[in-house]
Amino acid sequence: MATATNTPTKTTAPLQVSAIMIGVKDLARAKKFYADLGCKIEQDYPQFVKFTLGDGSSSLALYEREAAAKDAGVSPEGSGFRGVSFHFIVPSQETVDEVMSKAKAAGGGIVKTAEKTQWGYFGYFSDPDGYLWKVASAAY
Repeated sequence: MATATNTPTKTTAPLQVSAIMIGVKDLARAKKFYADLGCKIEQDYPQFVKFTLGDGSSSLALYEREAAAKDAGVSPEGSGFRGVSFHFIVPSQETVDEVMSKAKAAGGGIVKTAEKTQWGYFGYFSDPDGYLWKVASAAY
């Protein structure tokens, strides 16, 4: 005789990044930087700004660093490599160079000049708060 069990049905939700939030020291400066890169402002509040990054991409939110740390219940201290970088894959070497130039003109820093590799072409820039962005193309 079979017995019924009351095992709950597992519901799994696939992991998906809907939005990326970064804590910034100067919200106005960061907002200008990302707007100058061509990001469209979707929401704009005194301590929070959300950008649309394009079709199929997560949104990017900027939050004052102190407020973000308080929200998470952690210390706002931190510097250097944060163990994360954002990657922007583009169709050509020319587009990599264009994005890198645009980032520099907007006030970002060139961390690694774009160069050819065995698999393509890439470089890194940092935003005004030191967050790293890799711009890459598999095409030469």
